[in-house]
Amino acid sequence: MPLSAAQCRAARALLDWTQAELARAAGISPGTVRGFEGGHHALHRATAMAIRGALEDAGIRFLDPCAEGGEGVRRAAGAAGCPQAPPPL
Repeated sequence: MPLSAAQCRAARALLDWTQAELARAAGISPGTVRGFEGGHHALHRATAMAIRGALEDAGIRFLDPCAEGGEGVRRAAGAAGCPQAPPPL
């Protein structure tokens, strides 16, 4: 699933990360994050995967736009700061 600039910004906001913090976590330059989020350039596939992987490792879940009502992100169940789902009865 592709990564949009809006999803990237929203995911950073949920984590309270700066562009520099995301760049460090993804192993890329802050300028790459800044340029992508600002709409100045598209990402290479490997770079998009690195960003997405860093965000997912930090507890972000990307929503399927076809199955979940549109593009978006949310914290994964059990992510830091999110309550665990109760066990099934």
